[in-house]
Amino acid sequence: MSSLRNFLAAAAVVGLVGTGAALRSGATPAHATPSVMTDGSIPDVAERVVDSVVNISTSHVIEAGPASFDPFFSDPFSPGFGEPGDRKAMSKGSGVIITASGRILTNAHVIKDADDIRVTLQDGNDYDAKVVGVDPKADLAVIQLKGNVPVLKPLTFGDSSSLRLGDVVLAVGDPFGVGKSVTMGIVSAKGRGGMGIEEYEDFIQTDAAINPGNSGGALVNLKGELVGINTAIASKSGGYAGIGFAIPTNMARPIMEQLIKDGKVSRGYLGVNIATVTPVLAKENNLRAQRGALLAGIDPNGPAAKSGLAEGDIVVGLNGTEIKTSDVLRNTIAMIKPGTTVELQVVHKDGSKGAVKARLGELPADNVVPARQLRGQWQRQPQQRRQPQQRQPSQP
Repeated sequence: MSSLRNFLAAAAVVGLVGTGAALRSGATPAHATPSVMTDGSIPDVAERVVDSVVNISTSHVIEAGPASFDPFFSDPFSPGFGEPGDRKAMSKGSGVIITASGRILTNAHVIKDADDIRVTLQDGNDYDAKVVGVDPKADLAVIQLKGNVPVLKPLTFGDSSSLRLGDVVLAVGDPFGVGKSVTMGIVSAKGRGGMGIEEYEDFIQTDAAINPGNSGGALVNLKGELVGINTAIASKSGGYAGIGFAIPTNMARPIMEQLIKDGKVSRGYLGVNIATVTPVLAKENNLRAQRGALLAGIDPNGPAAKSGLAEGDIVVGLNGTEIKTSDVLRNTIAMIKPGTTVELQVVHKDGSKGAVKARLGELPADNVVPARQLRGQWQRQPQQRRQPQQRQPSQP
């Protein structure tokens, strides 16, 4: 398997983990007829959903000015004495109202490191907010408005798995801080993973315009239902280039519910290092299956090892659902409650086939699999960020 290991190292395959965060455990249902718009017109939908998307402003203290480089800043004889020290970095993003009492779903990176979170509603009033829970691995967060909050208008969750290529969708948010905006596009692709944007990916791709400040905003269908949380774009310039990504609601909703209930997300853990089997990889390494998730490494103390799985085995099914890629296996395992026993359909490295039962563990909190290094064109488009310029230290 040495050549296989070399291939996997060159391909920067996933780390020692058998997890993920997308509910993509079943096949997309077939449709006999194309989807139709049932709510009158695009303006009707846009006007109905726009009030359910909010602007989120955050700030956090950063070291700047002489204090960041002069250990004698408090010394009256220091050249920087008396000048401002720490300053605040300001950020802007979007969020989606999910309860009438002021609970909001957004991206984790929108509120990352925030000391203060301020939410602006459609009527222009501002409210402070507190963090309910954050899941940086899937880039989702839930916040709650403080104080006497008026009765708000939450968005209804839709079934993101029912989306079809070409379906019209609307992206709602506050791009560049110019104010609430609605853009229109289509579903360009589904199940986008391996982008290196987040640890766990199952993105909806759309050409609806998404720009800095749109992160955490809503992607809605023509029923006015929430089907995604706008998160990232592919761009060489940093602005809209026709390829945007949204976290599907079928992935976001169970994560949101865990954050609300427990303040954190508990993910299933299989304890494997996995790669997607392709016909080319199968031929070059004499694998016994053309599709599936190859077990390229096993945690000797993990659930996979205890169940008898071995390096070189290929998982082709999970609880009766076909597994074609490592992303699907990783994502599906992650959404299964730790302690659950799953049945894996396996093609063993000797060519034999069988079913293996494994009792999932819980992904350790410190078992963080870094996202792949971002290529130049892949950029997560978070909030619009304004950082004060830092003075450079003077030469002695």
